[in-house]
Amino acid sequence: MAFVSPFDSSTSKAGHGSIVVEILPPDTPVLRNISYQYPLKLVAPDPLPPPCNGTEVNSPRLVHTVFLLTYGGGIVAGDSIDLHVQVDSRTRLILLTQGSTKIFKTPDPALASQQRMTVQLKHDAALIYLPDPVQPFAHTAFSQSQIYSLEREQGSLCACDWVTSGRSARGENWDIYEYRSRNEVWTTDEAGKKRLLLRDNLILDPGGRTDMALSSRMDNCSVFGTLIIRGPSFSSLAQFFLDEFGALPRIGGRNWGDTAQPDLTPKEQWRLARQQREASDGLMWSAANVRGFVLVKFASRAVEGSREWLKDMIKQDGSVLHAFGERALLCLK
Repeated sequence: MAFVSPFDSSTSKAGHGSIVVEILPPDTPVLRNISYQYPLKLVAPDPLPPPCNGTEVNSPRLVHTVFLLTYGGGIVAGDSIDLHVQVDSRTRLILLTQGSTKIFKTPDPALASQQRMTVQLKHDAALIYLPDPVQPFAHTAFSQSQIYSLEREQGSLCACDWVTSGRSARGENWDIYEYRSRNEVWTTDEAGKKRLLLRDNLILDPGGRTDMALSSRMDNCSVFGTLIIRGPSFSSLAQFFLDEFGALPRIGGRNWGDTAQPDLTPKEQWRLARQQREASDGLMWSAANVRGFVLVKFASRAVEGSREWLKDMIKQDGSVLHAFGERALLCLK
């Protein structure tokens, strides 16, 4: 006689996950749901009160954090991960990783691995996504998408998407079959109609439209990234990037040589030291205001150059640490 399980069959699919943060009446943020299936794994430490708790009107009482992991430390050829995130009004969520997202090689370029994340941000919700970079090994094919939906354009978002050239210690230098990453931000009005606010695509294809090798087209950079900033929770950070970009030395600017310089303020001293480190690390970056977003593009010769630069910029502004705490920067340490 065949054994019949008394439990209902699982409706979850391999690689699927869900994170739901809601308000428990009257005003307590809770992680109502967190579920995942192999190869995806989610880890949620205890939430922490924000450093600004009690000093701001309608400030959330807790900030939740979820780490995005994979069994085996990476994504195998053919794996497919699909994560859905919902952040309710007056809640804050930090999404992090516990190391670079490693992409293992594929036996066939047509056998690609995929990762998709869809995020719904309600009115007055805030999400900060500062993961470690994606690290595609040699002979990999990978595509990912991050789709964000802002209710009535009112949610706050700070998301970083960056990728490295592979395992530099093993001589890998953009030796991939293909890498694709797409970021989209949509809004939904009261009638439920969707409208695209921003689309940012990165396609790294060794072939492309030229015979030049991909490594030769990357200008000696081993990391390339995009930071997307929008919403009232990150308005200070957005303006800080714009101001610092505007203060960068421009081609044709005067060279004062040995002429005595006036005493610099502490911020000016920090800026000068940072710009000198950027030059030493071969770091290039830009910031632009695009349809209500601040879009930051950056690249550097080594991963640590970008990591230290991004951490330094966020800490100098201070608003993220004030609202989310030190935990938000764990992947940048």
